[in-house]
This record gives sequence, C-alpha cells and structure tokens, in this order.
Amino acid sequence: MTDQQRLAPGDTAPAFSLTDQEGNTVSLADYAGQRVIVYFYPAAATPGCTTQACDFRDNLAAFAAEGFAVVGISPDGPAKLATFAEAESLAFPLLSDEDHAVAAAYGAWGEKKNYGRTYEGLIRSTVVVGADGTVELAQYNVRATGHVAKLRRDLHLI
Repeated sequence: MTDQQRLAPGDTAPAFSLTDQEGNTVSLADYAGQRVIVYFYPAAATPGCTTQACDFRDNLAAFAAEGFAVVGISPDGPAKLATFAEAESLAFPLLSDEDHAVAAAYGAWGEKKNYGRTYEGLIRSTVVVGADGTVELAQYNVRATGHVAKLRRDLHLI
C-alpha cells in the first residue's frame, strides 16, 4: 500500500466510525452540516504529537468560533488515548484507528522514510471536511510544530 491515494479538495471524505478515548463511537456522520478538522498523528504522548495536540487544544475555542470541530486520529488504543487526553486536558475526540483503515482511506498511511530506513507508517496529515462532506483542504507530511498556526492561516482564520 505504498502508492496510497491522497485526498484532494472536492473529494468526498471517506466515512468512518471509530472508538474515542471515552469508549464512545464517533462517526464522520456525527459532524454532518459542520466543518471538521480531522488530523492524523503517529503516537499519543510522544513529544511532537503532544505539541500538535496541545496546539489544537489551545486553538479549539478559535476553531469552534469559526464553526470547526476538531478530531484527532492515531493508531493508539482507547486506553492510551484516555491517558493522553487526561494528561494534556484535551477536550476533543481522540479516535483509535488500530488497524489503520481510516488513515489509509484518507491517504495518511503509507511509506515513510526516517533515518535512512523505509517503512509503512502513519503520515502526519490534516484533512478539513466541509459541512457537505467533501474535502476542503488536505495537507500531508505536516510538521508537528507550527502546523496549527499554518492551518489557521490557510483557512483564513488569522
């Protein structure tokens, strides 16, 4: 699955239903009629992912004021996500995609290169889904630090 298809503006966002950090099922359909920022991160409680999650946390009110919900997705299990959410006071859904199916559907799972090694893994990505269920913006290989500020600029929220 190294030639994973990436999403582009205008594509229909793939539907999903995943378990969140509290054991609830959260679906993309739950956000119908609302814009939602779906971001994929490799692993809860790691330095880069913590920085990124806290940036989303710190900008959550500003996103909500503009009509955006935020959802984070990683390969971590719900128990690890619960610990991460509690430790960092994350007040948005963190979804468990342990089989990588949703990440793959969104083009966020594929070949990575790190320290000269090539392997399959989660590609840090953000997809903004419009109220009509289509992709408004898709960003791949984003940086953990500064990404939320760039996203706000790209969405004209600054």
